[in-house]
Amino acid sequence: MSADTETAPRAAAVPARRAASPWVLMYHSVAEFTDPSEDPYGITVTPRALEAQLLWLRSRRLRGVSVGELLRARAAGRAAGLVGLTFDDGYTDFLTRALPLLRRYDCTATLFVLPGRLGVDNVWDPLGPRKPLLTAEGIREAAAAGQEIGSHGLLHQDLTAAPDDVLQQELRGSRELIRELTGTLPAGFCYPYGHLDARVVAATRDAGYAYACAIDPGRLAGPHALPRTHISQADGGQRLRIKQLRHRVRELRRAVHL
Repeated sequence: MSADTETAPRAAAVPARRAASPWVLMYHSVAEFTDPSEDPYGITVTPRALEAQLLWLRSRRLRGVSVGELLRARAAGRAAGLVGLTFDDGYTDFLTRALPLLRRYDCTATLFVLPGRLGVDNVWDPLGPRKPLLTAEGIREAAAAGQEIGSHGLLHQDLTAAPDDVLQQELRGSRELIRELTGTLPAGFCYPYGHLDARVVAATRDAGYAYACAIDPGRLAGPHALPRTHISQADGGQRLRIKQLRHRVRELRRAVHL
């Protein structure tokens, strides 16, 4: 090394600018209910509310698509006007209530399912009403209808508290089971409860997933920790606009703090 090289001041490292995360909406169940006590976790929207929300997207020249489709479009520079739609847990009402509306408004979605809980119910929600989960045939029906099937793990466990062997089974085991069900390895994963840490994110990436969805991953945000916006029964046009603006502001703040 020359003396000039040794004494020359080093240029400050400039971190690469991270691309803003896309806007992804998070749904769970679509069903009729009248009493808020029937939905203590705020995971249910009525078909009427979902339709109004899809119409709001259309009025703003936006179209809901699966996360896989959204990310492919972004990579090709064709994502303008696209918003991600996700439905967690794989409730049977996705087929009967959500899918007809998605078809009516030319939308697709990512359905995150639990292949370890086929045909049972949401036992992890102790206060909520029992909601049946899709069977193997129901998952195949959703896939055949053009919806993306992703993994939500096997049993809806908090992966941050799982030992390494359980974590691997939840990630890799669920992925293989979904391939057996649909014939396709799922590209996407969704963290149960939105809980994640650096270990879980790294394990998800290593398990072969192209992307993973979180809720508010903070500084872990990226392709394997995509933030999402929770959508509720109360979200009319004004609230959706506010949530869209909050997403933009959040992404700007993340870019500044990198």
